[in-house]
Amino acid sequence: MLCSYVLKCELGSNHQAVKTVMAWTGAGERTVKNWLAEVSGPSGEHLLTLVRHSDLVLQAVLILAGRHHAAYVQNLVEVRNRLAETVQQIDAPLRNDELVE
Repeated sequence: MLCSYVLKCELGSNHQAVKTVMAWTGAGERTVKNWLAEVSGPSGEHLLTLVRHSDLVLQAVLILAGRHHAAYVQNLVEVRNRLAETVQQIDAPLRNDELVE
């Protein structure tokens, strides 16, 4: 099941991952463990909650729905945001006069 794979890629497969998914969804421990073990998948409501918290789950849902363009655009937004954060980190010392020419 793709949801299990995506969650493991994002969170790992340890107990902390189970706790994180439980906190996101409100699902019980056994339920989340079953999702990660590919015994069952999340219900529609739980899937929407996972999409709300996980960009990777959102990407997977968009691709499975045949919305490759939307997945690509969503990925570009993530890349743009990471780039903006990097530029801020580069510029911070300049704003604080920490670099001497």
